[in-house]
Amino acid sequence: MAKDFSTRAENYSQWYNDVVKKADLAENSAVRGCMVIKPYGYAIWEKMHDALDKMFKETGHTNAYFPLFIPKSFFSREAHHVEGFAKECAVITHYRLKNDPNGGGVVVDPEAKLEEELIVRPTSETIIWDTYKNWIQSYRDLPILCNQWANVVRWEMRTRLFLRTAEFLWQEGHTAHATREEAIEETRKMLNVYADFAEKHMAMSVVRGVKSPNERFAGADDTYCIEALMQDGKALQAGTSHFLGQNFAKAFDVKFLNKENQLEYVWATSWGVSTRLIGALIMTHSDDNGLVLPPALAPIQVVIIPIYKSEEQLNQITEKVQPLIQKLKDKGISVKYDDDDSKRSGWKFNEYEVKGVPVRIAIGPRDLENNHAEVCRRDTLEKTNISLDTLDVEVEKLLAEIQQSLFDRTVKFREDNTRKADTWDEFVDILDNQAGFVYAHWDGTPETEELIKEKAKATIRCIPFNNPLEEGKCILTGKPSKQRVLFARAY
Repeated sequence: MAKDFSTRAENYSQWYNDVVKKADLAENSAVRGCMVIKPYGYAIWEKMHDALDKMFKETGHTNAYFPLFIPKSFFSREAHHVEGFAKECAVITHYRLKNDPNGGGVVVDPEAKLEEELIVRPTSETIIWDTYKNWIQSYRDLPILCNQWANVVRWEMRTRLFLRTAEFLWQEGHTAHATREEAIEETRKMLNVYADFAEKHMAMSVVRGVKSPNERFAGADDTYCIEALMQDGKALQAGTSHFLGQNFAKAFDVKFLNKENQLEYVWATSWGVSTRLIGALIMTHSDDNGLVLPPALAPIQVVIIPIYKSEEQLNQITEKVQPLIQKLKDKGISVKYDDDDSKRSGWKFNEYEVKGVPVRIAIGPRDLENNHAEVCRRDTLEKTNISLDTLDVEVEKLLAEIQQSLFDRTVKFREDNTRKADTWDEFVDILDNQAGFVYAHWDGTPETEELIKEKAKATIRCIPFNNPLEEGKCILTGKPSKQRVLFARAY
């Protein structure tokens, strides 16, 4: 299995595409802008799904499912929401095809026009709040803490596997509360769940903060986010949690009787992450040899490759390895024993390196004689010999060490690539020649924010939580500013 892909220094974008394809994660489909997530890529998504799903349920949430199709009229009820998604919506106008009487193949049956056009779900706030109206009458019905695992469609014109596709997989939480304070607490709680997942499972350092008004989710009063820094110095939004206020409750007339027996509108949140996280995982950790996976999300955490010349040698190795495999499995470690005799051991080494398997163990006849095995860690490609008697214990420790090492590396990378700029020239110079996060003053107006985006192709990624107040001048207008905000060019 030849690597033959670009390096990060040569062409970062091509390197990314090569890793996705060579690691067998995904490929473009026959439908423009859509992808096929291949079994190995989907196995990573399943690991993400299972970890997040457990975290959601531990915080009191339950799963439900809502329709893929949303009546067009629902979108017109929340003005900011429809404005935010109008350009990305896929619209269904007819429900039947027929054979073309002129021999032109299959055509839309003009008599099968829908009475009301349907939007293919770009996000589910509208259909869910129309449903919640039937579920909520009293404060006793609150809170509602629902999550949905689903696919959504946003008709992107420029796509890239995992990072931006017309259809993608995600989860979307939608909660309803009796008070503003409860809803804000929920919004922050779920952002912290995402941050914990990113740091403990993805081994990816993130900045937690609030979006500027220009960058808020369409229809939200506030959007909280986690922002990560990729190896090329561009930022990637890795998760968002939205405080929706009473906007959707008012749009869909969702009221409840409070404890004082008075009618009031419900308070809402929504929050979500998607298969974009696989793209983040690739760009955060991988190297010029291929994919690098943190053990917590690796479909195969340990691969064992026997080195042999005869069937007798293979049998001896297999007999010795089987108890080890069971010990590792008993520790909850996923193991693959690759004794496929149709491929050479060198090919296997290469394949599992490209696929980012965290630990590779090679065992041959001489290793059996010496009672040890060669162990290679994927993150550093360091090799060491470990006694077969303690291999299960040492491998467990090594996986934990790799997980922590990958995280520590991203913390250092973020710190090394976060800089301050006090003037416009400094700001542009950092973006053009160093990249990364830039802390700079902004006068707080959406007009200036838009101008900075237009001139420098950089956006305010977030205003970090607990951001220190600091008097200064806006890098573009020179007007007074009370704090720096976090800028970057981004995916």
